[in-house]
Amino acid sequence: MEKLGGTNSTEPLQNLTADQWLVNERGSLQHLTPGGLRVLLPTVLGVVCVLGVACNLPAVASLFSNAHRGKLSLINSLIFNLMLADGLVLMFVMPFRAVFYSRSSWDLGWATCKTADWFLQSCMAAKSFTVAVMAKACYHYVSNPTKQVSIHLGSILVVLLFIWVSACTVTVPHWLFASLQRGTRGVACVLLVPPEARDFMSVYVKAYPLTVYCAPLSVALVYFWKAYGQCQRRSSKTQNLRTQIRSRRLTLMLFSLTVAMAALWLPQWVVWLWEWHVAEKQGEGAQPLPSSPPVLLVLSAHLLSFSMSLVNPLVVLSLSEEFREGYRGLWRRLTLRKQPPAQPKPGPHNPTVVRSPSPRPETSGEPRGQRYVQSGFSRDLGPEGQYRPEQGVGREGGDIDRVSLKDGIVLSDVEQFWHERETGSKKWENDPVPWEQESREG
Repeated sequence: MEKLGGTNSTEPLQNLTADQWLVNERGSLQHLTPGGLRVLLPTVLGVVCVLGVACNLPAVASLFSNAHRGKLSLINSLIFNLMLADGLVLMFVMPFRAVFYSRSSWDLGWATCKTADWFLQSCMAAKSFTVAVMAKACYHYVSNPTKQVSIHLGSILVVLLFIWVSACTVTVPHWLFASLQRGTRGVACVLLVPPEARDFMSVYVKAYPLTVYCAPLSVALVYFWKAYGQCQRRSSKTQNLRTQIRSRRLTLMLFSLTVAMAALWLPQWVVWLWEWHVAEKQGEGAQPLPSSPPVLLVLSAHLLSFSMSLVNPLVVLSLSEEFREGYRGLWRRLTLRKQPPAQPKPGPHNPTVVRSPSPRPETSGEPRGQRYVQSGFSRDLGPEGQYRPEQGVGREGGDIDRVSLKDGIVLSDVEQFWHERETGSKKWENDPVPWEQESREG
Protein backbone atom coordinates (compact mmCIF):
# COMPACT_ATOMS: atom_id res chain seq x y z
CA MET A 1 0.00 0.00 0.00
CA GLU A 2 1.06 3.54 -0.58
CA LYS A 3 1.46 5.99 2.22
CA LEU A 4 -1.30 8.51 2.55
CA GLY A 5 -0.24 10.72 5.41
CA GLY A 6 1.53 11.07 8.70
CA THR A 7 0.21 10.30 12.15
CA ASN A 8 -0.86 13.88 12.65
CA SER A 9 -3.74 13.19 10.27
CA THR A 10 -4.94 9.93 11.81
CA GLU A 11 -6.14 8.65 15.14
CA PRO A 12 -3.67 7.50 17.81
CA LEU A 13 -2.32 4.01 17.34
CA GLN A 14 -1.51 1.54 20.08
CA ASN A 15 1.94 0.03 20.85
CA LEU A 16 3.76 3.08 19.44
CA THR A 17 6.80 4.52 21.18
CA ALA A 18 7.92 8.12 20.90
CA ASP A 19 11.13 7.36 18.98
CA GLN A 20 9.50 5.33 16.21
CA TRP A 21 8.76 6.68 12.75
CA LEU A 22 5.24 5.95 11.63
CA VAL A 23 3.84 6.50 8.16
CA ASN A 24 0.14 5.59 8.21
CA GLU A 25 -1.09 4.19 4.95
CA ARG A 26 -4.70 5.17 5.58
CA GLY A 27 -3.82 8.81 6.19
CA SER A 28 -6.32 11.42 5.22
CA LEU A 29 -8.67 8.90 3.63
CA GLN A 30 -10.05 8.08 7.05
CA HIS A 31 -11.83 11.44 6.93
CA LEU A 32 -13.70 10.65 3.72
CA THR A 33 -17.45 10.34 4.00
CA PRO A 34 -18.92 6.93 3.08
CA GLY A 35 -21.20 8.47 0.48
CA GLY A 36 -18.54 10.56 -1.24
CA LEU A 37 -15.12 9.53 -2.49
CA ARG A 38 -15.39 6.08 -0.92
CA VAL A 39 -17.80 5.16 -3.71
CA LEU A 40 -16.26 7.22 -6.51
CA LEU A 41 -12.66 6.04 -6.11
CA PRO A 42 -13.34 2.28 -6.38
CA THR A 43 -15.51 2.96 -9.43
CA VAL A 44 -12.79 4.94 -11.17
CA LEU A 45 -10.20 2.30 -10.33
CA GLY A 46 -12.49 -0.42 -11.66
CA VAL A 47 -12.90 1.38 -14.98
CA VAL A 48 -9.15 1.97 -15.30
CA CYS A 49 -8.48 -1.67 -14.42
CA VAL A 50 -10.87 -3.07 -17.04
CA LEU A 51 -9.66 -0.74 -19.79
CA GLY A 52 -6.03 -1.36 -18.90
CA VAL A 53 -6.40 -5.15 -19.03
CA ALA A 54 -8.28 -4.87 -22.33
CA CYS A 55 -5.39 -2.86 -23.83
CA ASN A 56 -2.48 -4.78 -22.31
CA LEU A 57 -3.60 -8.32 -23.15
CA PRO A 58 -3.74 -7.74 -26.94
CA ALA A 59 -0.33 -6.04 -26.78
CA VAL A 60 1.17 -9.04 -24.97
CA ALA A 61 -0.51 -11.41 -27.41
CA SER A 62 0.87 -9.43 -30.36
CA LEU A 63 4.39 -9.62 -28.93
CA PHE A 64 4.05 -13.37 -28.39
CA SER A 65 2.86 -13.75 -31.97
CA ASN A 66 5.84 -11.78 -33.30
CA ALA A 67 8.25 -13.88 -31.24
CA HIS A 68 6.61 -17.05 -32.53
CA ARG A 69 7.13 -15.87 -36.13
CA GLY A 70 10.82 -15.31 -35.46
CA LYS A 71 10.72 -11.55 -34.78
CA LEU A 72 12.55 -11.86 -31.47
CA SER A 73 14.41 -8.70 -30.46
CA LEU A 74 15.59 -7.09 -27.27
CA ILE A 75 13.42 -3.99 -27.72
CA ASN A 76 10.24 -6.03 -28.23
CA SER A 77 11.14 -8.14 -25.18
CA LEU A 78 11.57 -5.00 -23.07
CA ILE A 79 8.23 -3.65 -24.29
CA PHE A 80 6.73 -6.99 -23.28
CA ASN A 81 8.31 -6.63 -19.83
CA LEU A 82 6.80 -3.16 -19.52
CA MET A 83 3.35 -4.48 -20.43
CA LEU A 84 3.83 -7.38 -18.00
CA ALA A 85 4.51 -5.00 -15.12
CA ASP A 86 1.44 -2.96 -16.07
CA GLY A 87 -0.66 -6.12 -16.18
CA LEU A 88 0.53 -7.22 -12.73
CA VAL A 89 -0.40 -3.83 -11.29
CA LEU A 90 -3.83 -3.95 -12.91
CA MET A 91 -4.69 -7.50 -11.85
CA PHE A 92 -3.03 -7.87 -8.43
CA VAL A 93 -2.79 -4.34 -6.99
CA MET A 94 -5.75 -2.29 -8.15
CA PRO A 95 -8.50 -4.69 -6.91
CA PHE A 96 -7.01 -4.58 -3.40
CA ARG A 97 -6.57 -0.83 -3.67
CA ALA A 98 -10.24 -0.43 -4.56
CA VAL A 99 -11.19 -2.34 -1.41
CA PHE A 100 -8.64 -0.28 0.53
CA TYR A 101 -10.27 2.98 -0.56
CA SER A 102 -13.81 1.84 0.20
CA ARG A 103 -13.28 0.91 3.86
CA SER A 104 -12.12 2.76 6.95
CA SER A 105 -10.28 -0.18 8.52
CA TRP A 106 -7.73 -2.62 7.11
CA ASP A 107 -9.32 -6.09 7.01
CA LEU A 108 -7.28 -7.75 4.24
CA GLY A 109 -4.93 -9.56 6.60
CA TRP A 110 -1.31 -9.39 7.69
CA ALA A 111 0.15 -11.06 4.58
CA THR A 112 -1.52 -8.58 2.25
CA CYS A 113 -0.32 -5.68 4.38
CA LYS A 114 3.29 -6.97 4.21
CA THR A 115 3.33 -7.54 0.45
CA ALA A 116 0.91 -5.02 -1.09
CA ASP A 117 3.08 -1.90 -1.04
CA TRP A 118 6.27 -3.88 -1.72
CA PHE A 119 4.73 -5.56 -4.77
CA LEU A 120 3.46 -2.26 -6.17
CA GLN A 121 6.78 -0.49 -5.66
CA SER A 122 8.63 -3.45 -7.24
CA CYS A 123 6.47 -3.28 -10.37
CA MET A 124 6.97 0.47 -10.66
CA ALA A 125 10.74 0.12 -10.20
CA ALA A 126 10.83 -2.66 -12.81
CA LYS A 127 9.11 -0.37 -15.30
CA SER A 128 11.59 2.42 -14.61
CA PHE A 129 14.61 0.12 -15.05
CA THR A 130 13.05 -1.37 -18.19
CA VAL A 131 12.71 2.08 -19.77
CA ALA A 132 16.39 2.82 -19.06
CA VAL A 133 17.59 -0.44 -20.67
CA MET A 134 15.17 0.05 -23.55
CA ALA A 135 16.58 3.53 -24.25
CA LYS A 136 20.10 2.16 -24.48
CA ALA A 137 18.97 -0.67 -26.79
CA CYS A 138 17.16 1.86 -28.98
CA TYR A 139 20.28 4.01 -29.26
CA HIS A 140 22.41 1.03 -30.33
CA TYR A 141 19.81 0.05 -32.91
CA VAL A 142 19.49 3.55 -34.35
CA SER A 143 23.27 3.99 -34.53
CA ASN A 144 23.50 1.11 -37.06
CA PRO A 145 20.01 0.02 -38.12
CA THR A 146 21.21 -2.06 -41.09
CA LYS A 147 23.37 -4.29 -38.89
CA GLN A 148 21.84 -7.71 -38.30
CA VAL A 149 21.91 -8.34 -34.55
CA SER A 150 21.36 -11.91 -33.42
CA ILE A 151 20.27 -12.20 -29.79
CA HIS A 152 19.44 -15.45 -28.07
CA LEU A 153 16.46 -16.08 -25.85
CA GLY A 154 18.76 -16.86 -22.93
CA SER A 155 20.38 -13.44 -23.10
CA ILE A 156 16.96 -11.74 -23.09
CA LEU A 157 15.86 -13.78 -20.07
CA VAL A 158 19.04 -12.80 -18.21
CA VAL A 159 18.34 -9.10 -18.84
CA LEU A 160 14.73 -9.39 -17.70
CA LEU A 161 15.70 -11.40 -14.63
CA PHE A 162 18.30 -8.79 -13.67
CA ILE A 163 15.68 -6.03 -13.97
CA TRP A 164 13.17 -7.81 -11.72
CA VAL A 165 15.74 -8.89 -9.13
CA SER A 166 17.03 -5.32 -8.90
CA ALA A 167 13.50 -3.93 -8.59
CA CYS A 168 12.47 -6.40 -5.88
CA THR A 169 15.70 -5.81 -3.94
CA VAL A 170 15.62 -2.01 -3.87
CA THR A 171 12.07 -2.04 -2.45
CA VAL A 172 12.71 -4.52 0.41
CA PRO A 173 12.20 -1.86 3.18
CA HIS A 174 8.56 -1.52 2.08
CA TRP A 175 8.10 -5.18 2.94
CA LEU A 176 10.36 -5.19 5.99
CA PHE A 177 8.73 -2.34 7.90
CA ALA A 178 5.08 -2.93 6.94
CA SER A 179 2.99 -3.69 10.02
CA LEU A 180 -0.57 -3.77 11.31
CA GLN A 181 -1.45 -1.33 14.10
CA ARG A 182 -4.75 -1.14 15.97
CA GLY A 183 -6.25 2.29 16.65
CA THR A 184 -9.50 3.78 17.88
CA ARG A 185 -11.12 3.43 14.41
CA GLY A 186 -9.85 -0.05 13.67
CA VAL A 187 -6.77 -1.74 12.22
CA ALA A 188 -4.42 0.24 9.97
CA CYS A 189 -1.59 -0.96 7.73
CA VAL A 190 1.40 1.29 8.36
CA LEU A 191 5.15 1.51 7.76
CA LEU A 192 6.66 1.40 11.25
CA VAL A 193 10.39 2.15 11.43
CA PRO A 194 12.10 0.98 14.66
CA PRO A 195 14.69 3.21 16.38
CA GLU A 196 17.67 1.12 15.26
CA ALA A 197 16.71 1.59 11.60
CA ARG A 198 16.22 5.35 11.69
CA ASP A 199 19.68 6.18 10.33
CA PHE A 200 19.25 3.70 7.50
CA MET A 201 15.83 5.05 6.58
CA SER A 202 17.13 8.64 6.63
CA VAL A 203 19.51 7.69 3.81
CA TYR A 204 17.04 5.37 2.09
CA VAL A 205 14.30 8.01 1.86
CA LYS A 206 16.66 10.27 -0.10
CA ALA A 207 18.37 7.58 -2.20
CA TYR A 208 15.28 5.60 -3.19
CA PRO A 209 13.70 8.30 -5.43
CA LEU A 210 17.07 8.95 -7.06
CA THR A 211 17.62 5.25 -7.76
CA VAL A 212 14.14 4.39 -8.98
CA TYR A 213 12.90 7.59 -10.59
CA CYS A 214 15.50 10.25 -11.30
CA ALA A 215 18.49 8.21 -12.47
CA PRO A 216 16.75 5.70 -14.81
CA LEU A 217 14.52 8.27 -16.49
CA SER A 218 17.37 10.76 -16.86
CA VAL A 219 19.55 8.10 -18.50
CA ALA A 220 16.65 7.16 -20.77
CA LEU A 221 16.09 10.75 -21.86
CA VAL A 222 19.79 11.21 -22.65
CA TYR A 223 19.88 8.06 -24.79
CA PHE A 224 16.70 9.02 -26.61
CA TRP A 225 18.11 12.47 -27.34
CA LYS A 226 21.23 10.90 -28.82
CA ALA A 227 19.14 8.41 -30.78
CA TYR A 228 17.00 11.20 -32.21
CA GLY A 229 20.14 12.99 -33.32
CA GLN A 230 21.22 9.84 -35.16
CA CYS A 231 17.83 9.68 -36.89
CA GLN A 232 18.24 13.23 -38.21
CA ARG A 233 21.24 12.26 -40.35
CA ARG A 234 20.03 11.63 -43.88
CA SER A 235 21.31 8.91 -46.15
CA SER A 236 21.55 8.87 -49.94
CA LYS A 237 20.39 5.26 -50.31
CA THR A 238 16.68 4.55 -50.50
CA GLN A 239 16.94 1.46 -48.31
CA ASN A 240 18.76 3.41 -45.60
CA LEU A 241 16.14 6.17 -45.79
CA ARG A 242 13.37 3.66 -45.12
CA THR A 243 15.34 2.21 -42.23
CA GLN A 244 15.84 5.69 -40.78
CA ILE A 245 12.11 6.35 -40.97
CA ARG A 246 11.43 3.18 -39.00
CA SER A 247 14.14 4.12 -36.51
CA ARG A 248 12.65 7.58 -36.05
CA ARG A 249 9.20 6.13 -35.39
CA LEU A 250 10.61 3.66 -32.87
CA THR A 251 12.52 6.42 -31.08
CA LEU A 252 9.41 8.63 -30.96
CA MET A 253 7.31 5.82 -29.50
CA LEU A 254 9.80 4.90 -26.77
CA PHE A 255 10.47 8.57 -25.98
CA SER A 256 6.72 9.14 -25.57
CA LEU A 257 6.53 6.21 -23.15
CA THR A 258 9.34 7.71 -21.08
CA VAL A 259 7.80 11.19 -20.98
CA ALA A 260 4.38 9.78 -20.04
CA MET A 261 5.90 7.75 -17.21
CA ALA A 262 7.88 10.71 -15.88
CA ALA A 263 4.86 13.03 -15.95
CA LEU A 264 2.33 10.61 -14.43
CA TRP A 265 4.67 9.35 -11.73
CA LEU A 266 6.00 12.72 -10.56
CA PRO A 267 3.04 13.68 -8.28
CA GLN A 268 3.33 10.36 -6.48
CA TRP A 269 6.97 11.05 -5.62
CA VAL A 270 6.06 14.50 -4.34
CA VAL A 271 3.51 12.94 -1.98
CA TRP A 272 5.94 10.19 -0.97
CA LEU A 273 8.70 12.61 0.02
CA TRP A 274 6.20 14.88 1.77
CA GLU A 275 4.86 12.05 3.92
CA TRP A 276 8.30 10.81 4.92
CA HIS A 277 9.33 14.36 5.79
CA VAL A 278 6.31 14.62 8.10
CA ALA A 279 7.13 11.26 9.70
CA GLU A 280 10.78 12.24 10.22
CA LYS A 281 9.88 15.55 11.83
CA GLN A 282 7.41 13.84 14.13
CA GLY A 283 10.01 11.29 15.18
CA GLU A 284 12.39 14.10 16.07
CA GLY A 285 9.70 15.81 18.15
CA ALA A 286 9.70 19.00 16.11
CA GLN A 287 7.08 21.62 16.97
CA PRO A 288 4.95 22.60 15.22
CA LEU A 289 4.54 19.56 13.01
CA PRO A 290 4.34 20.15 9.26
CA SER A 291 0.98 19.54 7.72
CA SER A 292 0.20 16.35 5.82
CA PRO A 293 -0.39 16.39 2.04
CA PRO A 294 -3.89 17.48 0.99
CA VAL A 295 -6.36 14.71 0.32
CA LEU A 296 -7.00 15.76 -3.28
CA LEU A 297 -3.26 15.83 -4.02
CA VAL A 298 -2.84 12.33 -2.57
CA LEU A 299 -5.77 10.91 -4.51
CA SER A 300 -4.73 12.59 -7.74
CA ALA A 301 -1.19 11.23 -7.38
CA HIS A 302 -2.48 7.70 -6.84
CA LEU A 303 -4.87 7.81 -9.78
CA LEU A 304 -2.23 9.24 -12.12
CA SER A 305 0.29 6.57 -11.18
CA PHE A 306 -2.30 3.84 -11.76
CA SER A 307 -3.41 5.34 -15.06
CA MET A 308 0.14 4.78 -16.31
CA SER A 309 -0.79 1.12 -16.85
CA LEU A 310 -3.54 2.27 -19.23
CA VAL A 311 -1.58 5.01 -21.00
CA ASN A 312 1.43 2.82 -21.92
CA PRO A 313 -0.42 0.40 -24.25
CA LEU A 314 -2.36 3.31 -25.78
CA VAL A 315 0.91 5.08 -26.63
CA VAL A 316 2.33 1.92 -28.18
CA LEU A 317 -0.86 1.34 -30.17
CA SER A 318 -1.06 4.90 -31.48
CA LEU A 319 2.59 5.28 -32.51
CA SER A 320 3.62 1.80 -33.67
CA GLU A 321 2.41 0.49 -37.03
CA GLU A 322 3.65 -3.00 -36.16
CA PHE A 323 1.51 -3.14 -33.04
CA ARG A 324 -1.50 -1.77 -34.88
CA GLU A 325 -1.21 -4.56 -37.42
CA GLY A 326 -0.87 -7.05 -34.60
CA TYR A 327 -3.99 -5.68 -32.93
CA ARG A 328 -5.95 -5.89 -36.19
CA GLY A 329 -4.79 -9.43 -36.87
CA LEU A 330 -5.65 -10.56 -33.36
CA TRP A 331 -9.06 -8.90 -33.58
CA ARG A 332 -9.80 -10.65 -36.87
CA ARG A 333 -8.81 -14.00 -35.42
CA LEU A 334 -10.99 -13.46 -32.36
CA THR A 335 -14.10 -12.10 -34.07
CA LEU A 336 -14.07 -13.57 -37.59
CA ARG A 337 -13.72 -17.12 -38.82
CA LYS A 338 -12.79 -17.97 -42.35
CA GLN A 339 -15.84 -19.37 -44.13
CA PRO A 340 -15.59 -21.38 -47.36
CA PRO A 341 -16.61 -19.29 -50.38
CA ALA A 342 -20.30 -19.66 -51.19
CA GLN A 343 -20.97 -21.56 -54.41
CA PRO A 344 -23.21 -19.63 -56.85
CA LYS A 345 -26.57 -21.20 -57.45
CA PRO A 346 -27.73 -21.77 -61.05
CA GLY A 347 -30.23 -19.22 -62.25
CA PRO A 348 -31.19 -17.01 -65.18
CA HIS A 349 -28.47 -14.46 -64.32
CA ASN A 350 -25.94 -16.94 -62.95
CA PRO A 351 -25.92 -20.04 -65.20
CA THR A 352 -24.05 -23.18 -64.41
CA VAL A 353 -20.62 -23.02 -66.00
CA VAL A 354 -17.73 -25.36 -66.55
CA ARG A 355 -14.40 -24.15 -65.14
CA SER A 356 -11.11 -25.18 -66.69
CA PRO A 357 -8.36 -23.50 -64.69
CA SER A 358 -5.52 -25.61 -66.10
CA PRO A 359 -4.81 -27.48 -69.38
CA ARG A 360 -5.98 -31.06 -69.51
CA PRO A 361 -4.50 -33.91 -71.54
CA GLU A 362 -6.43 -34.72 -74.71
CA THR A 363 -8.29 -38.05 -74.87
CA SER A 364 -9.63 -39.93 -77.84
CA GLY A 365 -13.15 -40.10 -76.48
CA GLU A 366 -13.47 -36.35 -76.13
CA PRO A 367 -15.34 -34.41 -78.84
CA ARG A 368 -13.12 -32.45 -81.14
CA GLY A 369 -14.76 -29.13 -80.46
CA GLN A 370 -14.39 -29.52 -76.74
CA ARG A 371 -10.71 -30.37 -77.12
CA TYR A 372 -10.28 -27.24 -79.20
CA VAL A 373 -11.92 -24.99 -76.62
CA GLN A 374 -9.82 -26.37 -73.78
CA SER A 375 -6.56 -26.31 -75.70
CA GLY A 376 -7.26 -22.82 -77.02
CA PHE A 377 -7.85 -21.56 -73.48
CA SER A 378 -4.74 -23.28 -72.11
CA ARG A 379 -2.59 -21.50 -74.67
CA ASP A 380 -3.93 -18.19 -73.47
CA LEU A 381 -2.91 -18.79 -69.88
CA GLY A 382 0.17 -16.90 -68.79
CA PRO A 383 3.00 -18.30 -66.67
CA GLU A 384 1.08 -17.50 -63.47
CA GLY A 385 -2.16 -19.09 -64.59
CA GLN A 386 -3.83 -15.79 -65.57
CA TYR A 387 -5.65 -15.17 -68.83
CA ARG A 388 -3.51 -13.51 -71.53
CA PRO A 389 -5.38 -12.06 -74.57
CA GLU A 390 -3.74 -12.53 -77.95
CA GLN A 391 -4.43 -11.45 -81.50
CA GLY A 392 -5.20 -14.01 -84.21
CA VAL A 393 -7.56 -16.69 -85.33
CA GLY A 394 -8.08 -20.12 -83.82
CA ARG A 395 -6.79 -23.41 -85.14
CA GLU A 396 -10.02 -24.21 -87.06
CA GLY A 397 -10.30 -20.78 -88.63
CA GLY A 398 -12.89 -19.44 -86.22
CA ASP A 399 -12.18 -16.53 -83.93
CA ILE A 400 -12.66 -17.59 -80.30
CA ASP A 401 -14.65 -15.24 -78.17
CA ARG A 402 -12.05 -14.20 -75.59
CA VAL A 403 -14.61 -12.66 -73.29
CA SER A 404 -16.27 -16.04 -72.77
CA LEU A 405 -12.94 -17.52 -71.70
CA LYS A 406 -12.12 -14.86 -69.07
CA ASP A 407 -11.19 -16.23 -65.64
CA GLY A 408 -11.23 -19.80 -66.95
CA ILE A 409 -14.99 -19.91 -67.62
CA VAL A 410 -16.25 -21.78 -70.72
CA LEU A 411 -19.85 -20.84 -71.45
CA SER A 412 -22.16 -23.79 -72.12
CA ASP A 413 -23.72 -22.27 -75.29
CA VAL A 414 -20.27 -21.72 -76.84
CA GLU A 415 -19.31 -25.31 -76.11
CA GLN A 416 -22.60 -26.57 -77.61
CA PHE A 417 -22.10 -24.44 -80.73
CA TRP A 418 -18.71 -25.94 -81.52
CA HIS A 419 -19.92 -29.46 -80.74
CA GLU A 420 -22.88 -29.17 -83.16
CA ARG A 421 -20.69 -27.73 -85.91
CA GLU A 422 -18.25 -30.63 -85.66
CA THR A 423 -20.96 -33.32 -85.54
CA GLY A 424 -23.03 -31.74 -88.31
CA SER A 425 -26.27 -31.78 -86.34
CA LYS A 426 -26.86 -28.04 -86.84
CA LYS A 427 -29.19 -27.04 -89.68
CA TRP A 428 -27.73 -24.82 -92.37
CA GLU A 429 -30.42 -22.21 -92.17
CA ASN A 430 -29.53 -21.62 -88.54
CA ASP A 431 -25.80 -21.65 -89.14
CA PRO A 432 -24.32 -18.25 -88.20
CA VAL A 433 -21.40 -18.76 -90.66
CA PRO A 434 -22.99 -20.20 -93.84
CA TRP A 435 -20.00 -19.24 -96.04
CA GLU A 436 -18.02 -22.09 -94.55
CA GLN A 437 -20.56 -24.58 -95.83
CA GLU A 438 -20.51 -22.97 -99.29
CA SER A 439 -16.72 -23.23 -99.40
CA ARG A 440 -16.98 -26.94 -98.49
CA GLU A 441 -19.51 -27.62 -101.29
CA GLY A 442 -17.39 -25.76 -103.79
